[in-house]
Amino acid sequence: MEDMCWLDWIVELQSLAQAGLAYSQDKYDLERFARIREITVEMLAKQTKLPMAKVYNLFANEVGYQTPKIDTRAAIFKNDKILLVQEDNYTWSLPGGWCEVYLSVKENLIKEVKEEAGLDVEVKHLIAVQDREKHNRPVYANKVCKIFALCENLGGQFVANTETLSSRYFSLDDLPTLATEKNTYEQIKMCFAAYQAKEKWQTLVD
Repeated sequence: MEDMCWLDWIVELQSLAQAGLAYSQDKYDLERFARIREITVEMLAKQTKLPMAKVYNLFANEVGYQTPKIDTRAAIFKNDKILLVQEDNYTWSLPGGWCEVYLSVKENLIKEVKEEAGLDVEVKHLIAVQDREKHNRPVYANKVCKIFALCENLGGQFVANTETLSSRYFSLDDLPTLATEKNTYEQIKMCFAAYQAKEKWQTLVD
């Protein structure tokens, strides 16, 4: 719990510093905000024992007002089983990933499924919009908004790629080892509930 408090404070300080750098006009204020941002990087590097350069690139490399990153996940069903793709560490996840800045959420879902599972899909229903740190571990330094959507398979097949090792459909009571930083059992169960409810499903929003 104490580590979580430190991370929350560091993230908030970084976001305030980034906003200050984006909107301040006074050169002395800009210097102060830049130094505050440097301090947050130093603090996070010390807490995580990661190199300063890596922390900066992951945590403090953006400009403008800081907002959450978007992660999209596609729930695709066949014969009442859900499609999962195997990561390079042999855990399994829903097809998906970070939303590209040049794509809409819908376009990103379609792209990610094609890249990771080899399928063409149609996005049908929004399942949930979640605050990642309320559901997944470990907590990231960047805030993340996770978007789950029910998608329909239009055709295609798995093709060897640089992101995933294989794909397969699973029943809820026979799930493999999940990549829980990306999707938990509870999130997969939520997708099954949305699939079974069809049009009657009410989108969940944190």
